Amino acid sequence: MTETVQKDGWMLCIASDITHLKQSERDVRQDRDFALRASQTDELTSISNRRFMMAALESLIARQGSANAGVVGCICIMDLDFFKRINDIYGHQFGDDVLIDFSRRVQPVIRRRDSFGRIGGEEFMLILPDTTLAQAELIVDRIIGMVRGARPIPTVPSFSYTCSAGLAELRPGETAREVYARADEALYHAKQSGRDRLKIVA
Repeated sequence: MTETVQKDGWMLCIASDITHLKQSERDVRQDRDFALRASQTDELTSISNRRFMMAALESLIARQGSANAGVVGCICIMDLDFFKRINDIYGHQFGDDVLIDFSRRVQPVIRRRDSFGRIGGEEFMLILPDTTLAQAELIVDRIIGMVRGARPIPTVPSFSYTCSAGLAELRPGETAREVYARADEALYHAKQSGRDRLKIVA
């Protein structure tokens, strides 16, 4: 709305309808939010992707750097056992269904402050802030037990699968790369010692 006072004392008011501009602004905001979510979400499982999880791990590291004392947290790398064999025997669509099933089974177990995502192939990461090694071990053992007992594919009721996990507690002064490497090493030991289990690298 613009107003102009004429020489004869009359006021000239001109109004412009900007409804379409506000609508366009809202659309841009929605598109931006959608793009942000898409960039942080795994397309298949609809859980967080590697980009989001690594950012969450860096955030936990930053918290650790600013903390004077107390528990900071743990990270766990989980991997589905013999996943290539599942794809080879049943096909990739079946394998995708198993990945989705795993994601859905883990989500109800974790807490709101935890972060869980797929970081590649059949590999997943769980970030457990403000959690001791003993507390994290209980959570991950529960996940492994739930997966072991699952019969996720109604058309193949005899099918079951398992997962292995490596757990590491964040150390003072440690980088994201270093704690990730320790959790990955623990996962390697879990695989080497028979799979379907959790290993911890102190």
